[in-house]
Formats: sequence, C-alpha cells, structure tokens
Amino acid sequence: MSGRAVTLPHRPRGSPWPWLTVGFLAALVGWSARGTGVDPAALASGEAVGEMWAYASRLFPPDLSAPVLREAASGAVGTFAISLVGTGLAVVIALPLAFVATRTLLFEGILYAREELGWRRYPRIALYALAKGVLNLLRTVPEIVWALIFVFAVGLGPFPGVLALGFHTGGVLGKLFGEVLEDVASEPLEALQAGGASRAAILAYGILPQALPQFLAYALYRWEVNIRAAAILGFVGAGGLGQRIHIAISLFLEHQLLTLILAIYLLVTLVDALSAWLRRRII
Repeated sequence: MSGRAVTLPHRPRGSPWPWLTVGFLAALVGWSARGTGVDPAALASGEAVGEMWAYASRLFPPDLSAPVLREAASGAVGTFAISLVGTGLAVVIALPLAFVATRTLLFEGILYAREELGWRRYPRIALYALAKGVLNLLRTVPEIVWALIFVFAVGLGPFPGVLALGFHTGGVLGKLFGEVLEDVASEPLEALQAGGASRAAILAYGILPQALPQFLAYALYRWEVNIRAAAILGFVGAGGLGQRIHIAISLFLEHQLLTLILAIYLLVTLVDALSAWLRRRII
C-alpha cells in the first residue's frame, strides 16, 4: 500500500445569501405585522368570536322573496356586463400600448439585426418610455379610485364602473402583453429572417402566433378578477351587485345581504367555469 496521503475533494461552502434573504424577509414581515397592529389573539378572543357569530346568525335565512330575487338577478346581470365590457375596453387599451412598450418591436432585437437605426433610435426610445409611463399610471391607480373619478365625471351607474375597470386592467394587461412579446422564442424569428422575411412578416408569422394564446389566457384571467372588482365598485356608486350590497349594509337588511352575497358567489362560480371552458376550447 502506498504511503501517500489521500486528499479528499474540497466541498465548497454554501452561500450565506439565501439564509440572509430569508432572515431579512422574516424580519420585514415581523416589522410589518407590528406596524399594522396584527393581533391574532384579539381575533380569536371570546368577545370577537361572539360578535362575529352574532352578526353571521342575523344573516340567516336569506331573503328569497320575489322582489329581492329580482333585485339580485338584476344586479348580477349588471355586474357581469360591467366586468365583460370593462375587460374588453382594457384589451383595446392594452394592445396598442403593449406593442409600443416592447423594446424588441420598437428599436432593438432580431427585427433590427440587419439595419442600424442611428438617430431614429432616440424618438423610438422616447415613445417607449412614454408608453411605459402610461401603463404604470393606469395600473398604479386602483379600480375604486378610478371609479370615484369617473363617478364625478359621468355620474352614477355602470358606465363609471366600466371605465374604471378598463383603465386599471388596461394598465395591467399592457404590462403582461409586453412581457409576452419580449419573451417569445427566438428560433422561429431567426428562421424567418434567414429566409428573407420582412419585419411585418416576422411579426405576423413569428411573434403573434406565439403571443396570442398568452394574450387570451391573461385576458380571461383578468375577466375573472374583474367580476370580483365590479362587485366592489358598486360601493362608490358604480352600479351592479355592489351598490345593492352597500344599501343592504347601510339599512341593516341582513337577510337581503345574504341573498346578494350568494348571488355574487354564483356569478363568480359561473364566470370561472365559463373562463375555464373557453381556455380549453380556444387555447
């Protein structure tokens, strides 16, 4: 046997950054909980549980009288219409802004591999920055704030709710659509370019076929979200079930309130099922 010492392979030490990151996030959550006064013990106290149970018990049974059911059905139809038209308006807003807010379509990437834009690059960069700023503004302002603005502008009713959902969701979808356009696979685009395809042909036959299924998936998802948002917008006078729920809470009509809550649940369940069916059929 050789007397030569055997050297064991060196095991690199793990990086401390994951643990430091976890520790920082835990400290941040703890600081936030302290600052917001989160107190699980108060929520689980006998007095709090008793108050919640007393209020919940006053909701039953739901009011199933014909006038209340008609009001609930009318509100559900209004909420459905607000969410649908608002989402359609959002897509109309998002699509052109997304194309302008995508660097690889405007001034860099494979579409411009054959041509140097020179000074023409700077106006395009300015247009890109403007579109990004508009999208940031649209999605930064919450739906309910947009609704308040449009209630003052156009009055009470479903119209301000449609505008509020359209503007806010337009900002959200514009950002998502832009990310989809920037993340398309490059291999089909390179093949089209190698075959002599123009920019318009690369966009039509290489980029859009990859992006459209994701566009539809995101639009359907935001429609589901907007059903819930449309119900909340009614609290500021934007129509739908939310406005009726606000009235029921204000007038202590607990039995009618439960009926309206059940109507929202049924509406959300219906839209979720419809959205899932559309995804399976189209995407």
